Amino acid sequence: MGKTGLEQLIKKKVYIETYGCRYNVGDTVKLIEILKQQGCSIVQSEEFAEAVIINTCTVVAPTERRMLRRLFHFRGRDLYVTGCMPMVQQDAIMAVCTPTIIPPQSIQAHYRSTGTVSPCSAGIVQISQGCNGQCTYCITKKARGGQKSFPAQEIVHQLHDLVHAGAVEIQLTAQDVSAWGRDRGTSLPELLHRIGDQRGNFYVRVGMMNPATVIDILDDLVEAFSCGNLFKFIHIPVQSGSDRILQKMGRHYTTDDFEQIVAAFRKKFSDITLATDMIVGFCGESDDDFAQSLALIDRVRPNKVNITRFSKRPFTPAFFFKEVPGAVKKDRSRIMNARAEQIYHIINALYLGRDVPFIVTERIRKGSVMARTPSYLGIVLGEDLPFGFEGSATIKKEKMYFFSGERSNPGTRAKPVDT
Repeated sequence: MGKTGLEQLIKKKVYIETYGCRYNVGDTVKLIEILKQQGCSIVQSEEFAEAVIINTCTVVAPTERRMLRRLFHFRGRDLYVTGCMPMVQQDAIMAVCTPTIIPPQSIQAHYRSTGTVSPCSAGIVQISQGCNGQCTYCITKKARGGQKSFPAQEIVHQLHDLVHAGAVEIQLTAQDVSAWGRDRGTSLPELLHRIGDQRGNFYVRVGMMNPATVIDILDDLVEAFSCGNLFKFIHIPVQSGSDRILQKMGRHYTTDDFEQIVAAFRKKFSDITLATDMIVGFCGESDDDFAQSLALIDRVRPNKVNITRFSKRPFTPAFFFKEVPGAVKKDRSRIMNARAEQIYHIINALYLGRDVPFIVTERIRKGSVMARTPSYLGIVLGEDLPFGFEGSATIKKEKMYFFSGERSNPGTRAKPVDT
């Protein structure tokens, strides 16, 4: 294996900053394990570090600017850069600092040989890297390359390591989770069934799935979600309610496809939680296109809408498209966010007073934990409960993006986690 920058990090005190998606977080988790194998210690403050690693994101222009500011801040240190940015924008990086580059692919290659995992309550399993999509606005594919699905056995092995280390929630992540296996002659439903056969006190959250790669496996995928240890949660980014804009984005599905997907899941699982993404102000988006996006949100009523104002990214076809004025993007973002929040309150009101089962997945602070329902709704409980504790709770208040509640059976003793 050629030099990757990792070979320089031996027995050093290392400070790491991580930005961007769950996949990047997963890279950092693996990176930490590699560094520990090399005798390094991870410090929580730059003040005590002998070396600094920045795991970068460059998905939108404001994030890129933030990355450059952080890199400039550390320019006089023993600095290492990984993530998406060095794969596509080395010139911009070198203009503000001269770091050592750690290609993200090298993290995956090194990690496969370690087999170690730190204790955790939630674990990330990367099931593939790269993407075969052709979105006209996306710089991530330039950074991560084409899709490469990791072997099912390797995925299951990592899952076992995480569960043994105490993980209760396992998050499957990739640039496009639903495309897993296409390059191996298999499919995501087959992987989910295999995961569903595994024993242990854990639940799986399936990550972002592209409608274009969901639609032709839809029936099998919905059936696979019947596995008892899968959270009934789907993140399916539609990006626009206008088919004209979707075509211009290179998304290769229609709004009808998206609504068909949502309807199929809801028919099988009435309480399923739906998250989606919307890009406002994409090049050429008219008032009518935007109105169609609002109408789609009204019809589908997602539990969460991640709203992004479009920003041009270098090395993408959309970089050369004519932009919508910034003030228009800002107004549309504000209008859509207000519409989405109205829907959240309407949906959330239906849960108030209900008793729901839960499993504790996260400690927020002393005396407070985050619990998840089978459909991944978050409930804050004002108790010190161990990871993996299961019970039922009455939902008392809604906080827009989560709930607060009280245990229905507070006299029940917390049982130890079965690993």
